[in-house]
Amino acid sequence: MGGSVYELQNLNGPMASRVTAFHSKEQWKSHIQAYKDTNKLSVVYFTATWCGACRFIEPAFKEFSAEYKDAEFIKIDVDELESVAWGLEVGTLPTFLLVKKGKVVERVVGVRKDELQKMIVKHRA
Repeated sequence: MGGSVYELQNLNGPMASRVTAFHSKEQWKSHIQAYKDTNKLSVVYFTATWCGACRFIEPAFKEFSAEYKDAEFIKIDVDELESVAWGLEVGTLPTFLLVKKGKVVERVVGVRKDELQKMIVKHRA
């Protein structure tokens, strides 16, 4: 099962955003399994269609996905994959989990663009 990839438009022209939307628990499990033995960073964005703060931060998340090509960027709608969100103790939106080797190495909660970028830079190496 593949995910959906969104396009990001910016003032300088189109820029591919590299965000993959997961729509099944199996898709999530497959991703974790595939990356558990690698040092590649996955940035997981938990959101919901009704979340105003999520709509506010999403353009920055898409920008980061285009800028940091050495990381994976994943979007999960908590209403669609509630069990995944609960299993990772996501209680506030938006929540960003930075995952390496199948483990959460950092959690950024809320509209904290600068903090999210700082954590991506810190953990991508």
